[in-house]
Amino acid sequence: MTPEFRAQIDAFGRELTPELLGGTSMMMAGLFEGMDPQTIEEEDIAYGPDPRHRLDLYREQNLKDAPVFVFVHGGGFIMGDKRNPPGPFYRNVGDFAARQGWIGVVPTYPLAPDHPWPAGPEGLRHVVEWIRANVADYGGDPDKIVLSGQSAGAVHVASYVAHSDHHAVPGGGVRGAVLMSGLYDTTAGEPNDNHRAYYGDDASKYAAANCVPGLLATDTPLCFTVSEFDPPLFQAEAARTVAAWGKAKSSFPEMHYLIGHNHLTPSQSLGSPVKDVEALLTDFVERVTA
Repeated sequence: MTPEFRAQIDAFGRELTPELLGGTSMMMAGLFEGMDPQTIEEEDIAYGPDPRHRLDLYREQNLKDAPVFVFVHGGGFIMGDKRNPPGPFYRNVGDFAARQGWIGVVPTYPLAPDHPWPAGPEGLRHVVEWIRANVADYGGDPDKIVLSGQSAGAVHVASYVAHSDHHAVPGGGVRGAVLMSGLYDTTAGEPNDNHRAYYGDDASKYAAANCVPGLLATDTPLCFTVSEFDPPLFQAEAARTVAAWGKAKSSFPEMHYLIGHNHLTPSQSLGSPVKDVEALLTDFVERVTA
C-alpha cells in the first residue's frame, strides 16, 4: 500500500456513487497483472436449478487435497456477476486462489427482487453441495472449503454460516468464512431500496434474517474486514459487530481495518501490486485448513 494509491482511492470519496464505482474499477483493472498462464479456467458449471446458479472454477494441474476458496460477489442484492468483461473481475479472485495452490470457485446467483431472502443462503447450500460432491475430481479437498464474500456477497456467506436450516451438512461443511464489508444485522438502521428488494417491505420479518445471533454462536472461524473508505453505513455495521462480539464473548473478533481501501478494492486488488489483502486471505485460509 503506497501513499499514492491511498490518495487516489481517497479522492473517489466514500459513498457508492457512479464515479466511485466506475473510477475504482477502471483504476484497479489497470493495475491487474494478468492471469497466471498456469491457471486452468472452467466456466459456467451448473450448481443448482436456476439459470444463474453457475460457477467458474480455477486451478492448476496436478492438485491433490487442495483447499477450496469460494468468493461470492456483491451488487446490493440486485445486480452483479462473477465475470464483468472487459475488466478482470472476478476472474482475478479465482486466479489468486489457483496461484496459492488452492481451487478457486466463483459463483453467481439469482438476484432480488425476483429472488428474495433466503435465496442467498439457499444458493450457497447448492454451492457447498456441489463442491462436496465434485471438487475431488479437480484435486480439491471437500473438507477444506473456505467461503468469502464482499458486500452483498458477504451477507449471503454470513447468512449461510448463521442459519443452520440452510446448511448443506450439519455444521455447514466449511472450515472458515471471510466477510468483507457486509451488513449482517437486518434489524439495525433504516432499510434502503436494496434492503427492501431482498428482505421485503414487512419489517416484522427482518429479525428472522438477522445474521448476528448465528455468527456469535457458530464454531466456524470468521474473518471480518471493513475498509478505511467504506461508506459510514458499513463502518457503523463493523463497529456494531465488534460490540456485539465483545458483549457475547468478552473477546475481540478477527476484524481487519483495511487502510487505503474502499468498498470495492479488497477483492479487486487481488492480482495487483497491492498485496495486503492477498496476504490476509492467504494467512486465514492456511490457518483454518491446516
